[in-house]
Amino acid sequence: MAKLKSVYFCSNCGHESPKWMGKCPSCGEWSTFVEELIRKDAATRQEDTRSFSGAKSKPMLLREIKADEEPRLDMQDAELNRVLGGGLVPASVVLIGGEPGIGKSTLVLQTILKLKGVRSLYVSGEESARQLKLRAERIGIENDDCLIVCETSLDDIFKQVKQVSPKLLIIDSIQTVYSDAMESSPGSISQVRECAAALLKFAKQSGTPVLLIGHITKEGSIAGPKILEHIVDTVLQFEGDQHYMYRILRSIKNRFGSTAELGIYEMNQSGLREVSNPSELLITQNHDGLSGVSIASAIEGVRPFAIETQSLVSTAAYGTPQRSATGFDIRRMNMLLAVLEKRAGFKLAQKDVFLNIAGGLRVNDPGMDLSVISAVLSSSLDMAIDRDTCLCGEVGLSGEIRPVNRIEQRIQEAEKLGFSRILIPANNLKGVNKNVSIELQQVKRVSDAFRLLFS
Repeated sequence: MAKLKSVYFCSNCGHESPKWMGKCPSCGEWSTFVEELIRKDAATRQEDTRSFSGAKSKPMLLREIKADEEPRLDMQDAELNRVLGGGLVPASVVLIGGEPGIGKSTLVLQTILKLKGVRSLYVSGEESARQLKLRAERIGIENDDCLIVCETSLDDIFKQVKQVSPKLLIIDSIQTVYSDAMESSPGSISQVRECAAALLKFAKQSGTPVLLIGHITKEGSIAGPKILEHIVDTVLQFEGDQHYMYRILRSIKNRFGSTAELGIYEMNQSGLREVSNPSELLITQNHDGLSGVSIASAIEGVRPFAIETQSLVSTAAYGTPQRSATGFDIRRMNMLLAVLEKRAGFKLAQKDVFLNIAGGLRVNDPGMDLSVISAVLSSSLDMAIDRDTCLCGEVGLSGEIRPVNRIEQRIQEAEKLGFSRILIPANNLKGVNKNVSIELQQVKRVSDAFRLLFS
């Protein structure tokens, strides 16, 4: 009979210790150790089910290694392909995380249903086969190459994989899968680490890509040990507000592509729809004459789009003024308000300031600064900004408008959407084609921008 022993794991980084410790020596976090029971023969029991290749690796010289570029698997989804860096790489492990009910399973299921001619195995540990059938009928896509199995045992999953020999394996979710080699319950640190390592070994030895769906904690990080994100090749975050229709797929880690890309989807009754031109959906056309609204030409990754910035400034009803921002960094908004106080002479210390990025999106582009302060001043002065005006520029602490990256793409996006003029930072047009139909107005300071907008 296998012997049991008690081991303590750090819930943040997965560090193992024979006794409880207040501070983790690996990551430095306090009070993160949890106790789990494991078997001493855990390493030997699964040897037969964990071997997917008879060849043993041997040391090789760098010049002996063949580095031919392998063709990526086209996911039949332009947004997902962009975030992955051009498609799914063979033998890669991709982790998709997101809040409950945000649409992770729907995104993965509709993606594999589009893959005609690619044999895929969808392992569900949370839903029954009937529930998946109802979801597939709602999506409205038929695919005879997609196989469904409801299983949580890692050993039984590998048995099904050997019988089916899929070209793509999906695990929904990694926190529900368990290994008999560990005594702890599914979702524990040791189980997640053991199962993820076994699936990684399977992917690398067999060349089969694996998609893992993971839960997230209330802080927004992937549930389980941090080593889970280190093991996988790509970490994607599927985010959005359940009260809005838009969803964003971000790349947090990607060994085969850029982490600056994002994909935008629209949730509807038949699943997730790709949004190829988000600018037209993120701009409402009925704000003519309304104050507190400005249009920014933003960049996320290499993708430009115009987005509506809304602000409301009112007299503080209580002693302490309120500061609230949705979709924008609240600390950066406070910095911009301080710049308005010090450099532009606008008194906002006794006023409530509310900021909202339309569509439920969250944007981190510093080129949004000029649009944010323009919306705030528009609401404070109760003067509307011309609806045919677009803005982009980073605001410095001394009140200057700093240059932004990819200015040519921002101008082209504003021109395509029919704006008549765009305010851009001064000296930002070096080497840029100025032969465009949109009027380019360069500003050096915050006061210059306000003079053009409200004069």
